[in-house]
Amino acid sequence: MKVSAAILAGGRAARFGGRDKSALVVDGRTILERQLSMLATLTEDVMIVGSGRGPEPSALPAVVDRHAVRFVADAVPGCGPLGGLHAALSAAHGDAVLLIACDMPFVAGPFAAYLLSLAPDAAIVVPRTERGYHPLCAVYTRACLEPVAARLADRRLRMRELVDELPARVVPVEEIDRFGDWHRLLANVNTPAEYAGLETLQGHKL
Repeated sequence: MKVSAAILAGGRAARFGGRDKSALVVDGRTILERQLSMLATLTEDVMIVGSGRGPEPSALPAVVDRHAVRFVADAVPGCGPLGGLHAALSAAHGDAVLLIACDMPFVAGPFAAYLLSLAPDAAIVVPRTERGYHPLCAVYTRACLEPVAARLADRRLRMRELVDELPARVVPVEEIDRFGDWHRLLANVNTPAEYAGLETLQGHKL
């Protein structure tokens, strides 16, 4: 199965004062740089999806071939992550898309590769922990495109409801923890306090 990857970068980051969270520095590198470096090991089709044109190419890390990173605008603006997923699935070269939010600095390559390896058996591959589903670090196949478009048309925008609607391979904590502490792997940055708290995760196993 040919795979693609998409970084969701179109959020307003209201709880972070509107800052570009992908530009936050974690352990000496921006989150965007960390993510692009990881995704480049998995696929040649990497997209940055959002309502604008994304970061300037000059801001991309040298380790990534700049011509391999595409900027994809939401076809249906103002619909949050579901709109970004629709844009990614519509533009993807692959049959499955690894979707990750732009504020997740610790998603590891082996873990992402494992999620992609499960895609042939389900429409969606999604981690689930005590916090529930993690639909912004998940894999979506082309089978999701029509249901996503229908949900956008009806303004039913909850990602978790999409997971409940379609055949999903749920990845529980026991599987996630094979690749490292799930608190670290699935950590994201919604607020300045959460950004400050990332330091406490630095010592967790990779």
